[in-house]
Amino acid sequence: MEPNEGKMSGRSSSGSVSTKLARIAELAKQSPSMKISTLAHHIDLDWMREAYRRTRKDGATGIDGQTAQQYAQNLDENLQSLLNRAKSGTYRAPAVKRVHIPKADGKATRPIGIPTFEDKVLQRAVAMELEAVYEQDFLDCSYGFRPGRSAHNAIDALWVGLRNMKGGWVLEVDIKSFFDCVDHALLRETLRHRVLDGVLLRLIGKWLKAGVFENGQVSFSERGTPQGGVISPLLANVFLHEVVDKWFEQQVKPRLHGRGFMIRYADDIVMVFESENDARRVMEAMAKRLEKYGLTLHPDKTRLVDFRSPACRRDKDDGDDDRGPGTFNMLGFTHHWKKNRKGTWVVGRRTAKDRKSRTLKALASWCREHRHDPVHSQWQQLVSKLRGHFQYYGVSYNFESLTEVWHRTARMWHKWLNRRSQKRTLNWAKMNRLLKRYPLPRPRIAHRLFPLPRAANPLT
Repeated sequence: MEPNEGKMSGRSSSGSVSTKLARIAELAKQSPSMKISTLAHHIDLDWMREAYRRTRKDGATGIDGQTAQQYAQNLDENLQSLLNRAKSGTYRAPAVKRVHIPKADGKATRPIGIPTFEDKVLQRAVAMELEAVYEQDFLDCSYGFRPGRSAHNAIDALWVGLRNMKGGWVLEVDIKSFFDCVDHALLRETLRHRVLDGVLLRLIGKWLKAGVFENGQVSFSERGTPQGGVISPLLANVFLHEVVDKWFEQQVKPRLHGRGFMIRYADDIVMVFESENDARRVMEAMAKRLEKYGLTLHPDKTRLVDFRSPACRRDKDDGDDDRGPGTFNMLGFTHHWKKNRKGTWVVGRRTAKDRKSRTLKALASWCREHRHDPVHSQWQQLVSKLRGHFQYYGVSYNFESLTEVWHRTARMWHKWLNRRSQKRTLNWAKMNRLLKRYPLPRPRIAHRLFPLPRAANPLT
């Protein structure tokens, strides 16, 4: 197997690495309560080559400015040196370069950490090994950053659970600044419940203490894992598996009076309950549970939503309460009740307002900044942007939102093409002819619920 970029000396080792990963997974599966103390011996030069192959080559550079292409020029020598330093304990984790990107609301920003390329390769090597162990422990309610699972699997499982339960009381859980508040000591303690390998734990400790480079200075903290690090999503999953998943499955569900389930994608958590009393009890207990691990609920974004089916509400005769069911968001989609063509109430999904607004603003800004580019070049970029949007948001019941984005993109393109000069001679008749020559991709449903996806029923 050839690497994605650059060249490797020696033959591919993905087969031998896959065999090792399978053995680690089988050991972890057979002994779910065992603390594994010997893992690092599996990491050799072949393993490092595979880690390099799995590492993105087009990402931003870290504080050393080294690119993947530069690292690949002496690949085997670089990987062997990295391996020797990692196992001997002389490896020094470089500080992570921090940049800020806007959040969905466009007002606040989210810090993103950018490790050096060499650090990414080593993090990938360790993450591969830890993933083989923890994938045997993680529960079905967890979907974020796991092999074979995606955001669409999560929202499909949520849809299946809501349909089978005919709605319920939805608890939207938002952990305030989760990635900035993870306590290093508690995280290391959580890891030791399953992994006791000194080499791996030492490397993870170095990454947690590496510091953040920002505005020409390096700062250190005893809390937080930088978003953007290769191993950060796995560490977050391990921590939340202990803090939330196991707690909900082993302690909360047996005490519920009605049915309930949870869907978690990284730190995005939604809990659904058949009983309002259960929902309120868990909401109160959740705050105490997170406080025990140094985390807090966001006071404004954590909320309880009455998401019972309108038909169910009428059957139960809620008196003079004429309010319709509420809505809630998860992973960029707003979930709501709507009637299908047969007149039956179903759970619909549409693009969340903030996500759609952010997309349209970005497209408008791009059209304005590139209006003097060749039309063919503009068309290619717009096609790529729309296809990416439709690929993610193209789910069942969301065709109307996709169509709106398509029409507004066409109007924005026309607006800024017409402002390439002061004459403004591009009327809609000419624009329609241009769209025939350079057609924008039409909206499409890329992820359908019928037939039902492989998403498991969260109620079982």
